[in-house]
Amino acid sequence: MTPSPTVLRAERLSPEQVEQVLTLMRVAGDTDGALPLSEHVVLHLRHGGEAPAVHLLIATNQEIVGYAHVDTTDAVEGASAEMVVHPLHRRRGLGRALVRAAIEVADEHAAGRLRLWAHGDHPSASALAIRLGFDRVRVLLQLRRSLFAPLPEVVVPQGVRLRAFVPGQDDEAWLALNAAAFADHPEQGKWTLDDLRVRIREPWFDAAGFILAEREDRLLGFHWTKVHGDESQAPAHEPIGEVYVLGVSPDAHGGGLGRALTLAGLHHLRNRGLAQVMLYVDESNTRAVALYHRLGFVRWAADVSFQRAL
Repeated sequence: MTPSPTVLRAERLSPEQVEQVLTLMRVAGDTDGALPLSEHVVLHLRHGGEAPAVHLLIATNQEIVGYAHVDTTDAVEGASAEMVVHPLHRRRGLGRALVRAAIEVADEHAAGRLRLWAHGDHPSASALAIRLGFDRVRVLLQLRRSLFAPLPEVVVPQGVRLRAFVPGQDDEAWLALNAAAFADHPEQGKWTLDDLRVRIREPWFDAAGFILAEREDRLLGFHWTKVHGDESQAPAHEPIGEVYVLGVSPDAHGGGLGRALTLAGLHHLRNRGLAQVMLYVDESNTRAVALYHRLGFVRWAADVSFQRAL
């Protein structure tokens, strides 16, 4: 019988360990066609922060070949885990060992409540989660659209003007709008000033692509765009735009502002010479999915969240 892999636990990683984990993530992403760790986890790895997390590691000959990040900060939903196993070390029980270790962390910190994310919705990840007592509870769709295809013109509601976000000036007002627009969202609505500012400091940040809609100096909505794969980022690949975050104040729904902001961002990305644009949207958000389909987006991939059955 093959012995169970040894899983090490750490509250902080050394810079060398962080680089090993990021390299492991890129290797797995190249193999699977989807990065196994979310932006939130990557930012936590690179910059740290006050929010606690538990790092689970499996190493062979001092090389990290398995990793899990367990976030224990959500007192309502419970712990959340994301993990990755090196493609050359799969089918050896490493994934199972990481999940079981994540369950132990959840038992200690979150009354056993644990969510697992499977980026790319690979059948093997789903099979492992279900075998270990998890239920499939949430699907995050990735949609894509060609920017070579015709784009409708931007029609802004009467009295509304569009302008670029100004760092240091719009931070607090944007945070309030974001919280209102995503009050029911499990992640986005909880952003703090630190969450915003750490992204403003990222090499990809472009204030011109962070479009605000306002009427009489009151923010009503926004479309924050992002570009993946430019020369400042690694690994290098053909650049692709993203509808990074799109939000509209609840009292401004139904007036066409969401469509106008979406199109304003798409025109901005096309004017930068990009050929494609992507976005993420909850499958359950049928209103947003319908809007994006009308604007030419189609399904590309999916990320799935599994909840431990207690």
